[in-house]
Amino acid sequence: MPERYFRVQVPAAAQVLSILRYLGTQAGPVSATAVSRDLSLPRSTTYHLLAALVADGFAVHLPEERKYALGATAHELGTGYARQAPLQRLGRFPLRKLVTRACLTAHLAVLQGTDVIYVIEERAPKQLPLVTDAGIRLPAHRTASGRAMLAQMTDAQLRALYPDSETLRSGRTGAAALTGLLARVRECGYAWEENEVTDGFSSIAVPVLDRSGRAVASVTLTAANRLSAGSTGPAALRGIPAFAADQLAGVSRCAAEISRRLGAQTPQHA
Repeated sequence: MPERYFRVQVPAAAQVLSILRYLGTQAGPVSATAVSRDLSLPRSTTYHLLAALVADGFAVHLPEERKYALGATAHELGTGYARQAPLQRLGRFPLRKLVTRACLTAHLAVLQGTDVIYVIEERAPKQLPLVTDAGIRLPAHRTASGRAMLAQMTDAQLRALYPDSETLRSGRTGAAALTGLLARVRECGYAWEENEVTDGFSSIAVPVLDRSGRAVASVTLTAANRLSAGSTGPAALRGIPAFAADQLAGVSRCAAEISRRLGAQTPQHA
């Protein structure tokens, strides 16, 4: 049923959930007065709901500070989500559908520090194995997967990861400095790499967003630079613009579908 139905029919439930979301986004414990003020709830209602949350372990009361924070039961819900619906589970079917349509190998990767970790590889039939198998870790700034996520960061976040991002070369083949390349990625709406990860192969990537709009993963599609194994000459080479023209729509649909499953508000793709 639509979310609006529940908010109209069960206002108390909506208020409890809003308090839980609020507590989960705070840097530390907060007072009931702050909860009431920031959520526009009556003070008496706020105290009653907080008491119910404390009784069930979803919140804890810190009497010395006269403040509230998330409780152990809320943490158990979070770990339950991690057990039951991790990113791999949410992303596998959309990624498989992309591979079926494109007949190319696709990956789902996440960012950890300055590295990307490939959490899913969906290999197309008759495609050669790549170094980006599930579980492999590579420098983020040298991969399409990593660049797609790095391009979503603020300048301050990027400097925290790469203090020398203004001069850091973005790839082993002498590509542009990282900040310049990421600016181009933002303009184009997708990231790419050519011969950076595996000689003879290129990739394009699109970020996956969570409910808050943060890039938590990326979908990458990889293809051989030559259109066929036995082809030769300039006409047989596949460039990044042609690759994107053929496949970017499908990659974007896949990333949008995984984002939607994570709670992000994404536009509908045809």
